[in-house]
Amino acid sequence: MRRREFIAVFGGAAIAWPFAARAAGGPARIALLGSGAAETSAVFVDALKEGLRGNGLIESRDYLLDVRWADGVYERFPALARDVVQQGPRVILVTTIAAVRAAQGATTTIPIVMTTINNPVGAGLIASLARPGGNTTGIANLTEDVTPKVLDVLRTVIPKASVIAILFNPANPSNRVMLEKIRKGSGSGATIRSFEFKAGALDSTFDQIARQRPDALLVINDAAIIDGRGQIATLALQHRIPVFSSIPELTDAGGLVGYGPPRLELYRRSANYVKKILDGAKPADLPVEQPTRVELSVNLKTAKRLGISIPETILGQADRMIE
Repeated sequence: MRRREFIAVFGGAAIAWPFAARAAGGPARIALLGSGAAETSAVFVDALKEGLRGNGLIESRDYLLDVRWADGVYERFPALARDVVQQGPRVILVTTIAAVRAAQGATTTIPIVMTTINNPVGAGLIASLARPGGNTTGIANLTEDVTPKVLDVLRTVIPKASVIAILFNPANPSNRVMLEKIRKGSGSGATIRSFEFKAGALDSTFDQIARQRPDALLVINDAAIIDGRGQIATLALQHRIPVFSSIPELTDAGGLVGYGPPRLELYRRSANYVKKILDGAKPADLPVEQPTRVELSVNLKTAKRLGISIPETILGQADRMIE
């Protein structure tokens, strides 16, 4: 087909195709190092694709998405990163600190975009939010700032809580930082019992948690933990343990209360970085963004099942209630 015939068939659509994809002679390969599994993380991949569509990038036409899953085992990231680098992607998206470090260890030239990372400056992943430097940029979250406030919400809902269980991922260094913040901020009135998240071992972990008879469970934000949100919520309800977190998506799955930035929104926004990079921008020149919205979510169905009355002060501030 001659060029004139091609334009006649597709009209002005060819003009709208992103310059980067056309200049490369075909769809740009985009890699994603995912912390969880394909089935349970699909909603976040869909949010990313939605953000890419909003930037005029259509799958198969403008980009090919190569997703590698760690299935909650962060030790797999270095091998996954090396593998995707060999495929020559234009951009690598990363979902947790371990994935960022693995990608940075595998390449210093391919742009790396963080979908939602806690305190990337403190973790040593970038130089600063305004000037990240190197080949890494993207979205930072506010988990370290928000998690202590989740504890305040917990105290408001369950003021007599004397034993609080904490679920955290020891493979995530920021989880350890937040665990210490919770311990320091818990006050003398409550006993903190921490439990390590291990992929594939949630049943036995919840048996251990239940034996402590906690008044509540506070779940620390981590990509692999978010991936297991459905099972976490189900097990908590079985053991009649109210769940609090900085993960709104966990509230949707059956957790009691969530206070934190909507993760789906951050995945959509990370697509803006992909578009800019494909159009020629350098990661070092793209400031790292932080969430612009923090959401308070309450699952009224879970409250009813657990026989918990949510205070009017919480209901009046809630951005979203699941009924």
